Amino acid sequence: MRIMALLAGISIAAASGALHQTGAPRATLILHGGPIHTVEEAQPVADAVAVRGERIVRVGQAADVLPLRGPETAVIDLKGAALVPGLHDAHGHFAGLGALRTMLDLAGTDSRAAVLRLVEARVAHAPPGTWILGRGWDQNDWADAQWPGRRDLDRVAPDHPVYLTRVDGHAAWVNGRALALAGISRQTPDPAGGRLIRDPAGEPTGILVDTARAIVSRHIPPPAAAELEARVLAADEECRRLGITMVHDAGVTADLVDVYRRLVREGRLTTRLYVMLVNTPATRDAWFPRGPLIDPAHRLTVRAVKLVADGALGSRGAALFEDYADEPGTQGVAVTPSDRLERGARDAAAAGFQPCTHAIGDRANREVLDIYERLMREHPGGRALRPRMEHAQILDAADIPRFGALGVIASMQPTHCTSDMPWAADRLGDERVAEGAYVWRKLLASGAVIASGSDFPVEHPDPLRGFYAAVTRQAPGGRPPGGWSPDQRMTRAQALRAMTRDAAYAAHAEEDLGAIAPGRLADFVVLSRDIMTVPPEEILKARVLRTIIAGRTVYSRTE
Repeated sequence: MRIMALLAGISIAAASGALHQTGAPRATLILHGGPIHTVEEAQPVADAVAVRGERIVRVGQAADVLPLRGPETAVIDLKGAALVPGLHDAHGHFAGLGALRTMLDLAGTDSRAAVLRLVEARVAHAPPGTWILGRGWDQNDWADAQWPGRRDLDRVAPDHPVYLTRVDGHAAWVNGRALALAGISRQTPDPAGGRLIRDPAGEPTGILVDTARAIVSRHIPPPAAAELEARVLAADEECRRLGITMVHDAGVTADLVDVYRRLVREGRLTTRLYVMLVNTPATRDAWFPRGPLIDPAHRLTVRAVKLVADGALGSRGAALFEDYADEPGTQGVAVTPSDRLERGARDAAAAGFQPCTHAIGDRANREVLDIYERLMREHPGGRALRPRMEHAQILDAADIPRFGALGVIASMQPTHCTSDMPWAADRLGDERVAEGAYVWRKLLASGAVIASGSDFPVEHPDPLRGFYAAVTRQAPGGRPPGGWSPDQRMTRAQALRAMTRDAAYAAHAEEDLGAIAPGRLADFVVLSRDIMTVPPEEILKARVLRTIIAGRTVYSRTE
């Protein structure tokens, strides 16, 4: 026994010496003791991962990884918790998420009376004349699903201008004071790309759809610099808590990019940001001559432009080939005329920026696919820019294979499907729903890449809600039984890949992010339950225990 112990000691010493002699790097961090889902086909599940500095150095069995431990190594025993790559939100509105902390949060209100009570309570503490702002109402969730109107708000806020953004961000509900400040009357024409909802007498009701919102919103004072910074930092805190390590920020002004750059430089902004610039003259003038900002460390990259083809389905602004089933004569709104949309995509590509175009309705998606096809045919390197379709919710059957054939990324939000399913058939009819509504599996079968996001604050930012929606096609609580159009459910592997590796691909970051493999940046999320194996109804019970970005813990659950 003494001889065997001596030999074992010699073996360990020899292994340690060999490790030292070969110059294998000592780890600064090791995680082990739970399933590690790598999103790597060659090794989908591992036992341990070692990190040195900001990057992963080894993934595999504990016996292969633990020898990299040194006297300064931080070792985290997962104790059965699951580890996944850092989760990406491929379409969110970062500062908009933080803004919810300062405005009325109307998400989940079940009636116009509930909204009015919140407005009345805010008015009671607001100086006369100041704006009352809110976001998140959805008339489709009310027993009376008709549009609300200005007179409802006038009763509770006669002396304050009120501007309440609908949940989809494509319609606003305002009061008479706001209409007056903007000079809106029955003589005001509908702007190009938008409309004023009117009563039978032709009077504006206080509902502004798509570009009509700007007639009023331009009169809202912009946030002070300190408030804008507070919004960004609040969003950063929320993302870390939810395990979101990277956000594709959809529609950012040049001024907001400057705030991001300063906070990153000062080390105060942790979440990785991939920025889509708004397609406005001021932002184009500021950025197109200088070209993209490509950050090798992926802290802040600015190399995309957000374009807008149509409105949203909930406000009947999504551009359709045929009439809305519940509003004959209406086919949605072309927010940007086709020639301007194509010019925007071409100008972005010529400056080296990835075109990312909001398109929800089947007509809008066809139009953008046609533009992208011409762009790729005529612009050298156009395909390499990886053009994206943001939302791609309603597709004509003939256009589904074009995503894979053209290499157009489908940037989709699973919770849009489960939020819209109670009324989508009312808008579209059963045939259009079956053919092309939120058709994840059909797109994947065509060879398309799906990058998964939430569109927060339109939807809740929690990525586990998106994962659950993707694999069940159900709302929380298991509604409807069996899922809505269950043939379009993603597998768990597909859903995790869409919010990690393929989202990273959509941001030109797949070499460094989106998977747990040697050489990649060490972004991880520790989950209390293994979302890849637990029963579906337990996915939403999982909690983020730890968020790690570049090898550093940025959030740890203390409860």
